[in-house]
Amino acid sequence: MAQNRAYDRMFLVLTLFIFVFGLFILASASLGLSQTKFGYPYYYFFHQIIFGALPGAILFYIAYKIPYFFWRQYALYILLFGIFLMFLVFVPALEMYHAGARRWISLGPISLQPAEFLKFAYVAYLAAWLESKSRTIGSFKFGLLPFLIMSAFIASFLILQPDIGTLAVLLAAILALFFLSGGDLKQLTLLFLITIVIIGILVYIEPYRLDRIKVFLNPEDDLKGIGYQINQALIAAGSGGFWGRGFGMSRQKFGYLPEPIGDSVFAVEAEELGFLGSVVLLISFLLFFLRGIWITRRAPDFFGKFLCSGILFLIIFQALINISAILALLPLTGIPLPFVSYGGSALAVSMAEVGIILNISKYRTKTP
Repeated sequence: MAQNRAYDRMFLVLTLFIFVFGLFILASASLGLSQTKFGYPYYYFFHQIIFGALPGAILFYIAYKIPYFFWRQYALYILLFGIFLMFLVFVPALEMYHAGARRWISLGPISLQPAEFLKFAYVAYLAAWLESKSRTIGSFKFGLLPFLIMSAFIASFLILQPDIGTLAVLLAAILALFFLSGGDLKQLTLLFLITIVIIGILVYIEPYRLDRIKVFLNPEDDLKGIGYQINQALIAAGSGGFWGRGFGMSRQKFGYLPEPIGDSVFAVEAEELGFLGSVVLLISFLLFFLRGIWITRRAPDFFGKFLCSGILFLIIFQALINISAILALLPLTGIPLPFVSYGGSALAVSMAEVGIILNISKYRTKTP
């Protein structure tokens, strides 16, 4: 029997620690870029506060107050709204190009990244769908096939943008969620093989993706060209040593390291705070995930378990992929580091997702 209790304070404290830690890192990482572009060293920091942290706080509070089963009741409509927002990305009057991709909607001074909402919307819908199919998920006709069709449709929007990094995060999360819901090893193997084939095709049709694979296999190849970013990131991370250069003392962020406030922000953190600071951040994400799993195991129904798990998978897989790519353990993807990288849409949605998990924690059962 579900018990209506107080929210999980430990999970909130872990989230706030990562959030505040991330704001400090972003404030430092953005100094050079802000000064160069706007003549003011804290432009990106305050922009993140106004368009990320403040909306995120509002969404966090709303999501925390709404009973989590609301998302099950309106899961289809939420997903349809997410798909509608993705269509707007391709509307000429609203689309916003950056680095050859359509990933944002421009609304005057405000830009939104609909893919961040779509990830959550699909996970929420999938959680409701998996709960309804709990007895037939092992079936090809009623489980695997519909899952493949739905996921392929959602993935097509990210492929068309293109946003392969976000696609990789979403695929990893939903595959893990499908397996958790009762999919057997054969199904998971088939899904994994299909994913590999799709990624292989996407890499083949776009030369720059193949270049990233080549750089991953040989980071020293073309140091001034395709290998520039990863080598500058490794220089930044390596030069931090154990203790780091000191907060605010990064050299690579001043015109050497591409995207110091985006997917390369962890390299700046490693340079300034060293191995020790990096371990603190990694352990914080690990504890965040483990405490989230603790909440998941005590959720009163399958929907709560699946929704909480799906959100955790989205956040932790994105963090792992981002950090691994910057350390040359995976090919570069261009995805941001949750709660740390610059991006108002990503931060606001992540805070809303935390609010949902905290709401689920209020209804936890007494035993695992």
